[in-house]
Amino acid sequence: MEITPTADRRALAKMVTALFEHWHLSAADRAALLGLGPQQRAGVAPLRHDRDTRDRVGHLLAIHASLRQLFPQNRELAYRWMSTQNKAFENRTPVEIVQTWGFAGLLRIRTYLDRAQHS
Repeated sequence: MEITPTADRRALAKMVTALFEHWHLSAADRAALLGLGPQQRAGVAPLRHDRDTRDRVGHLLAIHASLRQLFPQNRELAYRWMSTQNKAFENRTPVEIVQTWGFAGLLRIRTYLDRAQHS
């Protein structure tokens, strides 16, 4: 079976949807993390075919991988981390950081976790 760009985007959408379900995020939070407007929904349809979306998905999957490595014995903590207030983010949640700062906020979260992994 040949993998098409649409099939790739559909597969990524399914992975991200499963990730968002693990993280117990609202539809608005999901849309914000994907850079979608409040009227748009983050669903299982193929993801948009643009660089911003691909980059966001890559960072979200890397964040998930970092959380799994940081908390290998506690999946529940890894899954709720994105929605938990954190002193490193002025007692805001990582999701709130992304909602406020957009793509730069997503990079801030990933960088924080990358540093935590290597310290």
